Amino acid sequence: MKTKLFIGTAFLIGLASCKSGDTGSSYDPTLLDSGAINAITEAGYRAYVEKLASDEFMGRMPFTKGDTLTVNYLEEQFKALGLEPGNGNSYFQEVPMVEIKSEPVAPKLTFTGKNSNLSINYLDDYVVGTPRMSNNIDIKDTELVFAGFGIVAPEYKWNDYEGLDVKGKTVVVMVSDPGRYDKTLFKADTMTYYGRWTYKFEEASRQGAAGVLIIHETAAASYGWNVVRSGWTGPQLSLVPENKGANLVNFQGWVTTETANKLFQLGGLNPNIIEQAKKPGFKAVPMNVKTSIALKTTFRESKSNNVIATIKGSKRPDETIIYSAHWDHLGIGEAVEGDSIFNGAIDNATGVAALFEIAKAFKAAKVKPERSIVFLAVTAEEQGLLGSQYYAEHPIYPLAKTVANLNMDSFNPVGAMKGFRVVGTGQTELEDYAIKSGAKFNRELQPEGSPTSGGFYRSDHFNFVKVGVPGLYMGSGGDYLDQDTVALKKRQQALAGRYHAVSDELDEHWNFEGPLADTRLFFDIGYMLSMEKTFPNFKAKSEFKELGDKRLSK
Repeated sequence: MKTKLFIGTAFLIGLASCKSGDTGSSYDPTLLDSGAINAITEAGYRAYVEKLASDEFMGRMPFTKGDTLTVNYLEEQFKALGLEPGNGNSYFQEVPMVEIKSEPVAPKLTFTGKNSNLSINYLDDYVVGTPRMSNNIDIKDTELVFAGFGIVAPEYKWNDYEGLDVKGKTVVVMVSDPGRYDKTLFKADTMTYYGRWTYKFEEASRQGAAGVLIIHETAAASYGWNVVRSGWTGPQLSLVPENKGANLVNFQGWVTTETANKLFQLGGLNPNIIEQAKKPGFKAVPMNVKTSIALKTTFRESKSNNVIATIKGSKRPDETIIYSAHWDHLGIGEAVEGDSIFNGAIDNATGVAALFEIAKAFKAAKVKPERSIVFLAVTAEEQGLLGSQYYAEHPIYPLAKTVANLNMDSFNPVGAMKGFRVVGTGQTELEDYAIKSGAKFNRELQPEGSPTSGGFYRSDHFNFVKVGVPGLYMGSGGDYLDQDTVALKKRQQALAGRYHAVSDELDEHWNFEGPLADTRLFFDIGYMLSMEKTFPNFKAKSEFKELGDKRLSK
């Protein structure tokens, strides 16, 4: 079936104008390049997704055979598209990491209270591991302390660790941040980085805690316990930590909400303690509970690869626009109804396929980009944005000359939508470019779908943001265009619940109109940026504005 991309009157006029007056000698930012847009096809896009999400790649887990197969495939495709190597003479940037496999010596974890004990089951009730490169983790009789959100945020006048000495103790903390529950706090219902699980672990280490356990709550985390469970089943990857992780907590993990409530009861705490912790002035409290954690651990250092290619700019090749998408997924895990391969079709074969299709579009453009276009397929996003973190800390292209990062992650295969959403609305001036480009396709910016989920901090663009480079992460938004509501509802139901599940596969329920529309929008935004001399920055109210100013002043 031929793709019916929603293009609208402005799009048709733009293509017609390009066609009738196209000499290849000038660029008009109000028009669309018909040759470039038409180079992005359903057949090509589908073929890339089908290949990447096949069982052949074994779930694309770093440090496995699937890693080698995937990066070699990516290199082959970049070469076939006529793209130059992005790292000198190589298409690879080695990313040194450590794989740490740790699990409890005994699957049951026992907590001791004043008058009774509580035993919970590994994976069903809790997950735990260590960030340390150590063969022996054995922490005895560590006291549990409930430290609210586990946040130290002077700019928001919030410190859950104030006056608290947690050395040798285990902190139990909530996911998200106070703004989720009181719109006068933090950034209201737009989650800050303080709400992310990665921050909770980092802060517990800075405080010198022996361990940290996050209380899982589906709405606040924006995903169910099944996602936590699958993500913690098997080895964990990280960049090689300083001093082999000696400055980090001995163990870190999650417990279910039900388990946390039982622990509060075991220690005789007020059952309303969670609600108290959401209010300013809350003071951390001992839980009157102890536990011992013993982990059997093995680790190995190895390397994965970011895969990188480029199209050199015609006039300012030292200035770059970086398109990114993560190639990795979760590999092979627990079998569900006989299937143990996490194929990662939506997450993120869709984004990598867009990299290739956008490369085709730039190669087909009548007027070649004046700035260089870099295509970066990063590793280990699922393990904590590690590949993009390594690139940001070891950039191949100078950050001062990096115009923007356009990041593509998990396009929606239900169908085309009227508009688009920017994750982290109000953060960067790239949003303005998206609005301009969207107008050419009759697509308008829609309100952010779930700002409380902290999506702005959950994909690879964020590592560029942290070093002062504006990052854009967006996808479809608004109403679906399909008027066949029965078919639309059927697709929605069939594709629901696939996040980090073995069911994330390409099948007959997919509709490619949405991913293709988003890919074309991403192309045009980057194309506009490639023809300019200006450098977009962060918006005035962004907490990253100072970083952006500092980068641009160099």
